[in-house]
Amino acid sequence: MTRSLHFEAAWLAPGRYARDVRVSIDDTGIITAIEEGADPGAAAGPEVNQKLAGFAIPGAVNAHSHAFHRLLRGRTHGDGGTFWTWREVMYRVAGQLDPENYYRAARAIYAEMVTAGYTAVGEFHYVHYAPGGTPYAEPHAMERALAQAACDAGIRLVLLDTCYLTGAIGEELGAEQQRFGDGTIDGYLQRHTALAETLAADFPAHVTGGVTLGAAIHSVRAVPAAALPAFTALDGPLHVHLSEQPAENDACRMAYGKTPTQLLADAGVVTDRLSAVHATHLTDADIELLGQAASTIVMCPTTEADLADGIGPARALADAGAVISLGSDQHVTLDPLLELRGLEAGERLGSGQRGRFSPAELLAALTSGGSRSLHLGDSNAAATTASGAGLATGQPADIAVIAADTPRTYGSAGEQIMLAGTAADVTHVFSAGRLVAEHGVHASLGPVGELYREAYRAFDFGD
Repeated sequence: MTRSLHFEAAWLAPGRYARDVRVSIDDTGIITAIEEGADPGAAAGPEVNQKLAGFAIPGAVNAHSHAFHRLLRGRTHGDGGTFWTWREVMYRVAGQLDPENYYRAARAIYAEMVTAGYTAVGEFHYVHYAPGGTPYAEPHAMERALAQAACDAGIRLVLLDTCYLTGAIGEELGAEQQRFGDGTIDGYLQRHTALAETLAADFPAHVTGGVTLGAAIHSVRAVPAAALPAFTALDGPLHVHLSEQPAENDACRMAYGKTPTQLLADAGVVTDRLSAVHATHLTDADIELLGQAASTIVMCPTTEADLADGIGPARALADAGAVISLGSDQHVTLDPLLELRGLEAGERLGSGQRGRFSPAELLAALTSGGSRSLHLGDSNAAATTASGAGLATGQPADIAVIAADTPRTYGSAGEQIMLAGTAADVTHVFSAGRLVAEHGVHASLGPVGELYREAYRAFDFGD
């Protein structure tokens, strides 16, 4: 039997605010009808009708995650340092991961995402082997752990299988990086092909969940220029860390005589299939290359602020033709509304002007931009602009509801509620029409704090 959800207000395609909206959902989790001005007291036909207060938006898409980095939250902020010193702490945590404890940690992290309003995540995954680079007895054990964690949490997972071959340009992997690497580009491609077969067999993707596979170039530091053209032959989304730090750009210019963006473009990977993560320190020519290719840019504002990366040229990239999306990266916080506001805050701080991105554009970055980045829907750039985001028929019923009557949100005008609220104001989250979180508690896994308490027992932080 079909069912319907009735919302006080909702954000509908093509990018507009509507009141008294009934969304009908079939038994596969697809939205079959949307009615505005609907009577909240009765279902439209033979449906089970659930009435919900608040403002409904498409579920947030987290286009860039490193799940285990969440274990560093609240532990790397006391002594200053830089991105590079933070990275050393990250390596120490990565060295303790195994398939069992990573499953438990990722399950908690993905459950926290769900309660915050995320319904899909792109996991930029590079911890492929046991410490020292030894393969696990069960092939793809770490990848399977992440896939199972996502399925248990009820979040759509796009596993971005990451290539990591060198410790820096022209240098071998360090001891702490051995478990990330496949030795050669051929080694990566062979493992990637086998992984695709495993995931397709054991975690089939369908509208109610599942796992799909993409590829990632860790960075120009970690993948030599000669290996980059191989990624043009792979299917699905392709992601890369791009120009997060000035030192990365300097090293690339010294080794290759060009910027990382130009190096990628010369290899043929700067296309509308590419998602450039961070894209913080770009030249005007870099911006033009990414814009002309209609590449997606994954901004991670809370991480970029936490690591003092800098403020990326988001408005300039969007104006040049790139599509903006959002990720949480190291999960210094897991709050899609804070990421959304961080994007606009960076633009305000850098330009001295307010409203550099409209509320509609911000919602598009949070939802349809991320879907485009992860190939979860229409990958056409024209369909993921500010005018293309919103609930629509034919889509999976992935929905997050923001309360309009909390101390933070009360009195907000229309869609500007997202510029006032936080994840604490997300009351209900649905994945393919199935309730997966309610008032901060995961529907099947329970309180997220208990999941973290269990996960953290497996790690030694030295204190």
